[in-house]
Amino acid sequence: MGMGGGGPRGGFRGVDESAQRRINAQAPRIPGLGRRVMALFRPYRARIAVTGLLVIVGSGLAVVPPLLVQRVFDDALFPTDGTGPDLSLLLRLVAIMIGLFLASAGVNVLQTWLTATVGNRVTGDLRVRLFDHLQAMELAFFTRTKTGVIQSRLQNDVGGVSGVLTNTVTSILGNAVTVVASLVAMIIIDWRLTIIAVVLMPALVLVQRKVGQVRARIAGETQESLSELTAITQETLSVSGILLSKSFNRQRTESARYRAENRNQVVLQVRRAMSGQGFFAVVQVLMASVPAVIYLVAGYLIVGGSADITAGTVVAFTTVQARLLQPLTGLMRVALDLQTSAALFARIFEYLDLTPAISDAPDAIDVADGPGPLGRVEFRDVVFRYPDATGESRPTLDGVSFVAEPGQHVAFVGPSGAGKTTVLYLAPRLYEASGGGVLFAGTDVRRLRHESLIDQVGIVSQETYLFHATIRENLRYAKPDATDEELAAACAAANIDHIIAGFPGGYDTVVGERGYRLSGGEKQRIAIARVLLKDPPVLLLDEATSALDTVSERVVQDALDAAARGRTTLSVAHRLSTVIGADVIHVVEAGRIVESGTHAELLAAGGLYAQLAAEQVAASRVLETEEAIARRAE
Repeated sequence: MGMGGGGPRGGFRGVDESAQRRINAQAPRIPGLGRRVMALFRPYRARIAVTGLLVIVGSGLAVVPPLLVQRVFDDALFPTDGTGPDLSLLLRLVAIMIGLFLASAGVNVLQTWLTATVGNRVTGDLRVRLFDHLQAMELAFFTRTKTGVIQSRLQNDVGGVSGVLTNTVTSILGNAVTVVASLVAMIIIDWRLTIIAVVLMPALVLVQRKVGQVRARIAGETQESLSELTAITQETLSVSGILLSKSFNRQRTESARYRAENRNQVVLQVRRAMSGQGFFAVVQVLMASVPAVIYLVAGYLIVGGSADITAGTVVAFTTVQARLLQPLTGLMRVALDLQTSAALFARIFEYLDLTPAISDAPDAIDVADGPGPLGRVEFRDVVFRYPDATGESRPTLDGVSFVAEPGQHVAFVGPSGAGKTTVLYLAPRLYEASGGGVLFAGTDVRRLRHESLIDQVGIVSQETYLFHATIRENLRYAKPDATDEELAAACAAANIDHIIAGFPGGYDTVVGERGYRLSGGEKQRIAIARVLLKDPPVLLLDEATSALDTVSERVVQDALDAAARGRTTLSVAHRLSTVIGADVIHVVEAGRIVESGTHAELLAAGGLYAQLAAEQVAASRVLETEEAIARRAE
């Protein structure tokens, strides 16, 4: 007799309410949140209005058939005047009921389409908006924020936005209409039976909620266990993870860890299946008891001489009464659903309200419009502190000044943590100097359009990042419209073309996750070729060969030397052998340039550079001796 189980089920279902409230309490406080949320839906307000109307109509239609059931029983099937079934009336009433079923189904389909369309379009708009905003954030934001947190905002929080319309709003409206319409229908059918049902219904709703909370709590534990299983899988079965476990012979340990968590998962699944069975028994008893009590009361009323209690009255009343359970349960969670929706939006707007620390000035110009020669990089008394550094801590850079003329190779060496890499990041304005000035082509980088500045710079770092794609696709990341001839020329200059030619797939060879199918030297040379394809006037080399063996280092260094020819090159190196030929070597210690000169000049000065060189020569001799002993032992 029903037309759907009592309207929309409600907002964020299947969660532990106490846990959800704790999560909601951690959400940031955003001024004017409601107004900003409404603004997101404003472009779709016409569709939302139609959706609301359809929800009201659909919920209202759901309680009409029970009223027709009363007429079917009392006027068509079992007329009270004892004349026998009225087939003509029965046919009309059945036709009307089927028409209502069809109308209700059509309304529900249209409502679902509208809510899904609006919800997912708002979600899509918000996801792209947040992604674009995160792309504009400075590098420091990503170094201090966990990648998982960022991904959660994009996937989980933004993904939950569609539920605000498709679940929360429509469920509140639909449940309220269903409850009101059902109560009105029950009163119309018989006000005395309505009193009995209203008295018994709260106990049924409360027990139903209790069952849901218990199951949601166990479901949360089960989900956490599944997440742990997923994390173990990702950690141990990734390329890096499997290499680590094999190199330390820890496969058995990892299998034991997975087996233990799997046992926990099995136990939780059994608990989830069995949880609330006692409650369910009570719920079933109560659900069966409410109609039974109504039957009993109806019997007493009939015996007492109440002529308006008929079979149709009892059947229609119990049908309407059965529709109240789910919407009442849903309305009891309205406050939590609204709070959860607000928490989702608050976390999203918290990120959207972040102001990038590095942005273009209103009067920013292109590099080409600057007064100085292209390729000239100058630091003037530059001071830099990382954003999260305390005021009492030593600056990462403190009064650094130097000039790199076009085509010149300027190298930076010194102990770890001295601030060498920071110099490279400040040159293209990946970080903002705290004091002093960084000039590019004669213009302070703060007055240059950042896109224009980045176009003039190529970066080769120690950790080469390659996409899980073909060599061709990785190379064209630098220049999407590059021809095959340009790719070949760049690879030839990087001394990798003959290696690629030896692969069965050539340039269409898939390099694997993070390039794991290639050696370290091959990855680095592809990265160099990618920079050469960009063809920038300024090259930044951040310890580009420090992770390579001696043979690979020599090959890659040759490629770097070829790439640096004719370009301004700023390089950071631990191995002094890679910067011997630099035009100028700056020795950095504790954020300051303490020595400058050529390799020969710095050795002759007998300072920190000479000390570092002596230590590396000694270490190299020890390594050579150990290798010779190992060869003799073989």
